[in-house]
Amino acid sequence: MPIKIPSTLPAFDVLTREGVMVMDEDQAARQDIRPLKIGLLNLMPKKIQTENQFARLIGATPLQIELSLIRMSEHQARNTAADHMESFYRPFNEVAASGEKYDGLIITGAPIEHLPFEEVTYWDELREVFDWTQSHVHSTFGVCWGGMAMVNHFHGVRKHMLDAKAFGCFRHRNMAPASPYLRGFSDDCVIPVSRWTEMKQSEIDAAPGLVTLLASDEVGPALVEDPGHRALYIFNHFEYDSDTLKQEYDRDVASGTPINVPLNYYPDDDPARTPLNRWRSHAHLLYGNWINQIYQSTPFDLDAIGT
Repeated sequence: MPIKIPSTLPAFDVLTREGVMVMDEDQAARQDIRPLKIGLLNLMPKKIQTENQFARLIGATPLQIELSLIRMSEHQARNTAADHMESFYRPFNEVAASGEKYDGLIITGAPIEHLPFEEVTYWDELREVFDWTQSHVHSTFGVCWGGMAMVNHFHGVRKHMLDAKAFGCFRHRNMAPASPYLRGFSDDCVIPVSRWTEMKQSEIDAAPGLVTLLASDEVGPALVEDPGHRALYIFNHFEYDSDTLKQEYDRDVASGTPINVPLNYYPDDDPARTPLNRWRSHAHLLYGNWINQIYQSTPFDLDAIGT
C-alpha cells in the first residue's frame, strides 16, 4: 500500500519519480481500511528535504500510511517558504487542542545541539509534546537531537559536547538481534553521523528501562529502545540522502568553517569522487520494522491509544 500525502506536497512528485507508491485523498477514500496515522514533527530548517527523507522510508511498507506534518507553534521556519508551511503544516497547539491521536510520531533533529536544552526557545512546548505522546501517540521515534531531548526529558540523561564533530559513516554493532526493530539486520551496519554531541553508553545503561539496540565503538550508542514510554531514540541519520553529508561538507568548506572530510563516506576519502550510499537497505529495514510493530500493536480504534 502507498503513503497518503497531498498531491501538491513536493514529496508527492519526488517519491513518484523514485517508484514509491503514493496516493492522494480521493484514491485513499476508495480503500476500505484504516491507514496508520503517522505524524512528523519537523524541527529541521530544510523542511522539504526532511519531509522527503522520512516519507520515503515510511512509505515503502505494504501498509497505507497517512502522513501529517506538524510544527512548533511559535517557532517560525526561516528556510522554507511561508506558503508551504501554511499549506501543509499544523502548529502543535492546534493538534493538541483537537484531541486527535496518532499511531506513530517522528520527532526530527534540529541544528541547535550546542545549546543547553533549557535555552532552546521552544523547549517548554517541546516538553509538552513529549508528555502529550504518552496519552496521544502509540509509538514515538526521536531522531538525533530530538531523540537526545526525549531521553533527557524522560530519564534525565545529559548530552555531552564532543571535542570534534562526529562526521561520516560509522560501523555499528547489532546489540539485540532478537529485537523486532532489528528484524533482518546484519551483525553490523553503516550509519551516517553528523553531530557535535553524544549520549554516553554508561549513562544510557544506568537509566532504568533503556535498551541499546545499535552501538558503535567510535561514536557511542545509536539506537535505544524505551519500552516504558513506547519510544525509540536514534542519535544518527539512517534517513539521510546519498548526498546529505556532501551538502554539509560543501557548505562548511564554502563558508570557511573548519571541517574534516566525512570519514568512510567518499571512495578513498576523496571529496572529488561521488559518495556511495551504504546504509539505504538498513534504513528501510528499521523504519519498516517500526511501522510493522505499530501495525501489530496499535488499537484499531484511535481513541483507545494512550488509555
